[in-house]
Amino acid sequence: MSHGSGTVEQELSVHHGDGSSSREALRIAAVAALGGFLFGYDSAVINGAVAAVATEFGAGSASLGFAVASALLGAAAGAIGAGRMADLIGRLAVMKVAALAFLVSALGTGFAGSLEMLVVFRIVGGVGVGMASVIAPAYIAEIAPAAIRGRLASLQQLAIVTGIFVSLAVDFAFAHAAGGSREEFWLGLDAWQWMFLAMAVPAVVYGALAFTIPESPRWLIARHKVGAAAVILRKLLDTKDVDVTIDRIRATMERESAPSWRDLRNPDGRVAGIVWVGLLVSVFQQFVGINVIFYYSNVLWEAVGFDESQAFTITVIGATINIITTFIAIATVDRFGRRPLLLIGSVGMAVTLGTMAVVFGTAKVVDGAPVLEGVQGPIALVAANLFVIAFGMSWGPITWVLLGEMFPNRMRAAALSLAAGGQWVANWVITVSFPGLKDVSLALAYGLYATFAVLSFLFVKRYVDETKGKQLEDMHA
Repeated sequence: MSHGSGTVEQELSVHHGDGSSSREALRIAAVAALGGFLFGYDSAVINGAVAAVATEFGAGSASLGFAVASALLGAAAGAIGAGRMADLIGRLAVMKVAALAFLVSALGTGFAGSLEMLVVFRIVGGVGVGMASVIAPAYIAEIAPAAIRGRLASLQQLAIVTGIFVSLAVDFAFAHAAGGSREEFWLGLDAWQWMFLAMAVPAVVYGALAFTIPESPRWLIARHKVGAAAVILRKLLDTKDVDVTIDRIRATMERESAPSWRDLRNPDGRVAGIVWVGLLVSVFQQFVGINVIFYYSNVLWEAVGFDESQAFTITVIGATINIITTFIAIATVDRFGRRPLLLIGSVGMAVTLGTMAVVFGTAKVVDGAPVLEGVQGPIALVAANLFVIAFGMSWGPITWVLLGEMFPNRMRAAALSLAAGGQWVANWVITVSFPGLKDVSLALAYGLYATFAVLSFLFVKRYVDETKGKQLEDMHA
């Protein structure tokens, strides 16, 4: 997506005096962030179904890991292609395509008759996830007043963690009602199938609400639809005088070339440093292993002695904590800034992941699996939830805030798509490797994630600049 959005949000920062334009921006951003809800739902819904899928299709550790991670391959493809698609057909059109992908995935996975079909439709849903992961933060950055841009961008993460929570709660409800995820529930379908089918509801809601928000004024002006853009700008700017803003957008467009991967390079031909910073911020967000908690926590807790019902309860509690801590980030991101929250989060994650590595490393091993005895169980549970807190108030939401605002206008489209695509590839690596790592040693797995948490602290300390309060057009490579 090519952006002259800095000019739009600069005007927004000046003209939202009576609050009506800020309220309109909040409403629009909330609808856009619903893609994040489906993003979270689609990503985590597999958690409650993992054991049932393994039983239903006779999947071993390797094939099960691939089935869980397959959506992430689609997400990488969807993320990389979303930027160019949004420039060609518009931001709203991409949201509608993503909603359709979620709907097709819900129906396809719910009725899948083989592991291969499940994988295919998980990939389709992943494409929707990837699109949503790019279009929401970019679109919100275009319409958000500078003073509240961090909070509005954090809505994406709030929607993601809410989607995770709802999907896990729905998984729990179906499994509880049926007497287990493998048991028949309704209309001849098992509980695990209904877990996937339920995603059709928010997919339809997201697609319908995408018809209620305006197209990006920046995109409309790029398509010479100035009249339509002016109507939207009057609402966002809370003023009837939008000519100056439109002129500034046009001036920015004249300075920009068509979006291209070449935008990632400096005049000397080398990839700009800020591109590498954005990509590595994305990768570190995943390499600390957060999605192991959300994709495999049921299997993990069952493996160390909890029954399925207890594992579901623990997982839902963790998802609830994730939502609460995201509110902390929303409340503090525009006050304290992005960088301090990342540093604090890295320390918290390193300590808690290290604790989990020690607990699992010292646990008694029975039939090749660790068994938590005495205080080990409570310590592991507390450490896991404190890890979620540390992530939820820092790297979870702040990564998306940074990716929406850290890149210069000329490269924002390509750089954001690359960073999001890299994030999904990193997520895939962590997700597909965990079953094998778990079979070798849970202590090894959590020790690796703790190491990456330490490295993330050093990386932010050295390379990540603060973006709090900066205008988007002031970002440099």
